[in-house]
Amino acid sequence: MAARPIRLIRGFATVGIWTLGSRVMGFVRDILIAAFMGAGPVAEAFLIAFSLPNMFRRFFAEGAFNTAFVPLFSKKLESGEGAREFAQDAFAGLASILILLTLVAQLIMPWLVLAMAGGFAGDGRLDLAVEYGRIAFVYILFISLAALFSGVLNATGRFAAAAAAPILLNIVLVGSILWVQMTTPVGKLTTLADPAVPYGRALAWGVPLAGIAQLALVWVAAGRAGFPLRPRLPRLTPDMKKLAVIALPAMLAGGVVQVNLLVGRQVASFFDGAIAWLSYADRLYQLPLGVVGIAIGVVLLPDLSRRLRAGDSDGGRHAFSRAGEFALALTLPAAVALIVIPVPLVSVLFQRGAFTADDTAATALALAVYGVGLPAFVLQKVLQPLYFAREDTRSPFRFAVVAMVVNAVVAIGLAMVIGFLGAAIATSVAAWVMVALLSRGRRDLGEVAQFDDRFRTRIWRMVAASLAMGLVLMGGELILGPFLGDPALRYLALALLVALGIFSYFGFARLFGAFRMADIVSAMRKS
Repeated sequence: MAARPIRLIRGFATVGIWTLGSRVMGFVRDILIAAFMGAGPVAEAFLIAFSLPNMFRRFFAEGAFNTAFVPLFSKKLESGEGAREFAQDAFAGLASILILLTLVAQLIMPWLVLAMAGGFAGDGRLDLAVEYGRIAFVYILFISLAALFSGVLNATGRFAAAAAAPILLNIVLVGSILWVQMTTPVGKLTTLADPAVPYGRALAWGVPLAGIAQLALVWVAAGRAGFPLRPRLPRLTPDMKKLAVIALPAMLAGGVVQVNLLVGRQVASFFDGAIAWLSYADRLYQLPLGVVGIAIGVVLLPDLSRRLRAGDSDGGRHAFSRAGEFALALTLPAAVALIVIPVPLVSVLFQRGAFTADDTAATALALAVYGVGLPAFVLQKVLQPLYFAREDTRSPFRFAVVAMVVNAVVAIGLAMVIGFLGAAIATSVAAWVMVALLSRGRRDLGEVAQFDDRFRTRIWRMVAASLAMGLVLMGGELILGPFLGDPALRYLALALLVALGIFSYFGFARLFGAFRMADIVSAMRKS
């Protein structure tokens, strides 16, 4: 039983490391967007346009299709029953749906934009967002097919190419911004009514180009793994009918975070600059969520599916518990850091050029609120595979409906009192509601869905170590405060503050017995 948990942790590490690289490039992208576009109308228009294909991707690909496809495909791999033909049929079916969706979206783009940001009605942001949206929406075709190939690769235990693909998006978008900067004369930019417009248009065109690059990478990798899928007409086979039945409720369950963010954007669109503030805050908390939470979800689902197929309940419980332990060991201190030092993080990373001190203050408030919800976002990635591995997407669907209602009520209600920050608070509250419902529901899923004694013992020690680290960070911010405001020293000061948090957390974790680094290091060295 030892070999599989070792491979499981190595899978977490592989996905996490590549995701970290993508998030770092994402920071570079957002730093450049903040510097050249700030939180103005062009930035908001692009961010809404870019969010449209990403939202539908979470529904149709990662949120619905893959959560249904991966368990079925993994079981066919385990039994040797026509996995390649099943993947080929899934590819043809998904491609047909996506082509139709893309064509329809071109026709109804103004209504899609208003559904995302009703506050754009009657101002210049609407026309920009529609223009950018029509260009960027094509991305859904390429990235959703790439998600299918990624599911094939993940189910076969090949995580590198699928995990590396997202970095291409940020490389292309960074290149788009730099291309405008290098090829457009400064005088031409300064004579425009809004000098951010060329950057917005370049970014919009960069999105589908990045999708083509991502799809090419995983398509080639899947072919080398023995799954050379080719375009063909779709077929409605019994397996495809079963896939559709499972995928339909998963459209909401798997994309609940995106649905809640949609409500948040709708509320934020009525406050100037709020969409950009929430987006920049979202980028910061997505770093630990991506590195830990997405890595857990990508690796755990196929592993649990194989174990359930093989009847290995003990191994499944061990894998589930270690996934939760690994996730919270890294997420809890990240959440505390986002709550304790949001202003230094935002000011050092984003405050320059068109991004002002007022933008920093608003973004930092949202970031601290998202920090409260971060452990819940990650725990969802740990708990949902318990249901999906059993092909149960109906239970998470019901839980998601409840969480969505809570999110909408809190967001709209608080927006009337405290403004845009209500949207961030609602997102975190809804995330914790979802976790509570998933956790309560797992009582009926058997022993494999119960955390073991080791997890229950260590979790409180992780909490204590994280809180102790938070106190150290507060003291460190007081000492380094003058340097964090110095343009020449702020990067070094932030690096020292982050390093202080990391070393203090691992020190307290060892002191309290929260986890042993030897366990992780040993697993990484073995294969």
